[in-house]
Amino acid sequence: MKKSIALFLTAALLIVAQNTLFAQLRKVPAAVTEAFKKKYPKAENVEWKDKVTVFVAEFQEGKTEYEARFTNKGEWKSTENEIGVNDIPSTVKDGLRKSKYAEWEVESAHKIILPEDKIQYRVRIKKSDLQVKNLSFNEDGQLLKDNITL
Repeated sequence: MKKSIALFLTAALLIVAQNTLFAQLRKVPAAVTEAFKKKYPKAENVEWKDKVTVFVAEFQEGKTEYEARFTNKGEWKSTENEIGVNDIPSTVKDGLRKSKYAEWEVESAHKIILPEDKIQYRVRIKKSDLQVKNLSFNEDGQLLKDNITL
């Protein structure tokens, strides 16, 4: 058991170190930064992260913090921001009430803006310390997917 834990921790450390090293070696392409500036000209405090398959810009507009994802060719994929639990739209709350997770506690929520003006909501719910899920809903409150979180 102790060997398994040590092996897992070593593997996790190597992955984190590799991602950090890789992120420092690869520059954000000009196409990505230009696409970002065009889409978010009022962005402040921009920080870039290389997630290997996408580049993520963490930024602020006003008092709101956002994360925008772009391909390495500058194609915008999505933008999300955390919203208050009380700000979850009623359609999404109704969808949650009608789901098998109605009794679970809502911990947090994110609004996700996608191409073609589509909006989704990701709601993190918890039943116990070991039972935590991220649920994705569309604007109409339809449950799109549920993912187990670690």
